[in-house]
Amino acid sequence: MPKFVTIGYGEREGYDRIAIDIRNAAHAHDAKLQQAGVLMGIAGHPVQVRNADAAQVTTTNGPFMKSSMPVAGFAIIEAKDMAEAIEMVSRTPCAVAHGVVEVWPLEQPS
Repeated sequence: MPKFVTIGYGEREGYDRIAIDIRNAAHAHDAKLQQAGVLMGIAGHPVQVRNADAAQVTTTNGPFMKSSMPVAGFAIIEAKDMAEAIEMVSRTPCAVAHGVVEVWPLEQPS
């Protein structure tokens, strides 16, 4: 079954302004996805890794990605197609709390 990487973006302000019943339903939806085997986590503090010409590893604290909203979390999901993947993430906290969830097909070399 195809895999998808999802990236949730959201701010506390958007989260705090949604109704508590919608928030609770979104968290219950996440719990249901996790019970079904979705690997999901909250974004920690990233480190950039470079190794130009395989000569020397250098690291820099902080994200390389830029966004108008902070990255809130990641998940790896399995779905039959993009439409099903979208349906799966459409009720997660970032999607309903005035944030956004990106869905990236994880293309694996054969």
